[in-house]
Amino acid sequence: MEVNCEGCAGCCLDWRALAPDDADHGHERRGRYRPLDDVDNLAPVSSDEVRAFLDDGLAGALVARLFRIDDGPSVTVGGVDVAAVRGRPAFLVGLRKVPKPVAPFDAEPRWLPSCAFLDPETLQCRIHDGDVYPETCATYPGDNLALDAETECERVERVHGGERLPDDEPPADADPVLGPGAVGARVFTHPDTERVEGAVERLAANEATRADHAEFVAVAAASSPGTLAVSDDRYERARERALAAESWVDAAVTEWTDRADEEAPDPATAAAVEADRGAPETPGWDG
Repeated sequence: MEVNCEGCAGCCLDWRALAPDDADHGHERRGRYRPLDDVDNLAPVSSDEVRAFLDDGLAGALVARLFRIDDGPSVTVGGVDVAAVRGRPAFLVGLRKVPKPVAPFDAEPRWLPSCAFLDPETLQCRIHDGDVYPETCATYPGDNLALDAETECERVERVHGGERLPDDEPPADADPVLGPGAVGARVFTHPDTERVEGAVERLAANEATRADHAEFVAVAAASSPGTLAVSDDRYERARERALAAESWVDAAVTEWTDRADEEAPDPATAAAVEADRGAPETPGWDG
């Protein structure tokens, strides 16, 4: 597997606005499971990775995702029917996307939902190869190739041209996490529907609060792989840490959101919004 990422970041962005005529984009809205939120290209993280983000005070970079389902196990929570496992709402935790001024695929700068860790200027990941760099990102698009599923690299090629996937042979260690083994490891279940009635309604309305996401993040952190068990003690500690966490991500999210409503997009503003607040630098593409 070989990828050409310079000037792309297609897997780190929701770039549907740059492909309005591409009927096959928005792939996460097809099939039985349809996200309650309206952001593409979620990068799911594992329970171990959730705990690592909490350890680093980066809970603000995490977001919960629940699903509607047309035909399958579901439960009604706060008036919303969501996919369920044994009567419990099922959800993922992934990396949050916020509006950032980016210019992928040689396009003019535009405000697009972008990963919290994406540097808008270099279009590189600020935590690449770091201690909290998720396996989902490190192995992409290996799992897609192993499953013979279209990759974001190929979508970019199809819509914007260029060669983003010079070698599409899946790596030997590609190991997509599917089936029951994913429960408690990457697919989580909430044990108390009454506790999240309001949160699910707000997720469906794109009005989820920090406390809403902290609730689901804490359950994920307290989950055990291969089971539905959730440790009450670990949940309480994780929720407190998620609510108390403060990092450059939190401040940057607020400022990006405000700027997107008021300013023309300029990737160079990332220096003031992120780097000056302590965001890790990226190496650039020279050499």
